Amino acid sequence: MNKKKTMIIATFIIMAFIIIVLTATCIYMIVQKNKKDTEIVEVITATEQSISSEESENDFLEMDLSLKLSNSWESEGSFGSQYEGVITNRGSEETNSWEVSIVVPNDAKLSDSWNGAYSVDGTNLTIKSVEYNANIIPGQNIEFGFILMTNAPCNLEDYALKVSGKEVALHKEQDSKTEATTEEVTEETKKEKTIEKGTPVGTHGRLSVKGVDLVDEKGAKYQLKGISTHGINWFPDYVNDEAFASWKGFGANVIRLAMYTADYNGYCSGGSQEQLKGLIDKGVEAATNQGMYVIIDWHILNDNNPNQNKEEAKKFFKEMSGKYKDYTNVLYEICNEPNGGTTWEDVKSYAEEIIPIIRENDKKGIILIGTPTWSQDVDLAAKNPVKGENLMYVAHFYASTHKDNIRSKVKTAIDSGLPVFISEFSICEASGDGSLDYGEAEEWMKLIRKYNLSYIGWNLSNKNEASSLLTSDNAKISGFQEGDLSESGKWLKEQLEK
Repeated sequence: MNKKKTMIIATFIIMAFIIIVLTATCIYMIVQKNKKDTEIVEVITATEQSISSEESENDFLEMDLSLKLSNSWESEGSFGSQYEGVITNRGSEETNSWEVSIVVPNDAKLSDSWNGAYSVDGTNLTIKSVEYNANIIPGQNIEFGFILMTNAPCNLEDYALKVSGKEVALHKEQDSKTEATTEEVTEETKKEKTIEKGTPVGTHGRLSVKGVDLVDEKGAKYQLKGISTHGINWFPDYVNDEAFASWKGFGANVIRLAMYTADYNGYCSGGSQEQLKGLIDKGVEAATNQGMYVIIDWHILNDNNPNQNKEEAKKFFKEMSGKYKDYTNVLYEICNEPNGGTTWEDVKSYAEEIIPIIRENDKKGIILIGTPTWSQDVDLAAKNPVKGENLMYVAHFYASTHKDNIRSKVKTAIDSGLPVFISEFSICEASGDGSLDYGEAEEWMKLIRKYNLSYIGWNLSNKNEASSLLTSDNAKISGFQEGDLSESGKWLKEQLEK
């Protein structure tokens, strides 16, 4: 009996042990399953967060980069290629920096650049944002550009973009012209730049000088009338397509790009030559896009005598004429306002060195020559003009200061057979400020109408002075309406619309 009890107790203990083991096993398995489920949830959550983060980041980094060959030329065995770039933010957040890397030929030399910090290391061209264009808000874009000189025609197809330190996948917008030869690009460029119907250039084509008259490609008398920028080194924002389009809408057919040489931040006085040339390039393209004529103005003033910076002028006009020799709408003004005792003989000797440099490249482009005493003494030039074709001589006036005495000089010059071009004027005092004289302004307009003289009003800016065409409280840089114009601006608009 005791033996039987002992067996029963032993069996019960064994069964209890087995139940405990099974229970512990089940508990362990349940714990492990829960742990795995938790880990899976955590992984899924982390993955979802990562995907969300990537989607957000990709949304933020959704950018377009367009790099287009806008012009090309050959000069003395080297090939010039001008590229225009546009970065567009199609994401949801503002950028705080950008960097473009471009593979270039190993012989490439950077001749000119704008709207960025540029460096070339071997076959890599790097362009980094600068303070004023680092931030690109969603839906907006920034522009940059550069010119490379190479030993052979240059196609740039391999490039990358970093935004806020991160490389992004690009929607590249390549220009089919980059696959063409230099000759093909030049011919295509000429077509695009000259034959848009209905525009001033599309209708009248390349201009020339016949006797005292400016004539169009059909030989008919033609009058250029338009506006000058202020110094592009001080007011660069007005150099854009939309601003020029506004004035074309008011009746203008020409834009003058005034680049100071010796004043503050001038081309020869500490300003960035690359940035200034970039603004000239931008201005030429903007005017050309509008089918307007455009004057590249070497705007001497505080340098008094053009011979002071003659060597820089030689290099500048060699580059400009080489670049725009195939454009039918580009004119060259080689010395804005000689002054400070500069004689006509000084100006003539300067012109006789600069003009052949331009003619090496551009055989037909019109060249405007400044005259002494802030371009008032055209009568002196008439006595001993520079030999050559398609040359015109510059007269400037400010109606409140310059009256019959200067008009008499202009009449004398024209009656002597000298072609005169009024490349700068306003209806205020010679300082660019002061009172407006509408009566004297009308006397000048009578002379202009009588001789069909071309004329260009000074100046496209909101500077707080009477000659500025915009009101001083106007922050617009384009899309101008009459209400945006100063009193002198409204007067000029009225003349252009006649």
